[in-house]
Amino acid sequence: MEYMSQEGYDKLVAELQEMINVELPRVKDAIAEARDKGDLSENFEYHAAKREQGKLLSRISYKQKILENARVIDASVLGNDTVGLLRKVEMTNLGNNAKMTYTIVNPHEANLKEGKISIKSPIAEALLGKKIGDTVEAHVPSGILKLRIDNITL
Repeated sequence: MEYMSQEGYDKLVAELQEMINVELPRVKDAIAEARDKGDLSENFEYHAAKREQGKLLSRISYKQKILENARVIDASVLGNDTVGLLRKVEMTNLGNNAKMTYTIVNPHEANLKEGKISIKSPIAEALLGKKIGDTVEAHVPSGILKLRIDNITL
């Protein structure tokens, strides 16, 4: 079961529709065009297009499986007293006093540029279930981060 936000679900549906309605017909046209060029045993364009089709069909299947198991969570019914999925957490790195704000999301929605980290990331795992004022240690590849939770919002 994959819990995700409505925004993440809608984005995944849009990506899937783009692949099915735009990319797949483009690849099928490329295969047909390459097939028309003659001998398929030595036709590089044909083999490249078939490989691309295989990769695309695999990605489509993967996204369909995610959507089959997806459950959209209504963030408005979630409490904001503890850290959990779809919560925005403001924290301070006690090692250098740097302020950080992350939203904890499903792994398929994670995007560091947007401030969204996977619930399966070391930082999120250390924060889960904690409350404002708690100090946690997150074991990250570069060492141990000591973080203080300053605020939790939806």
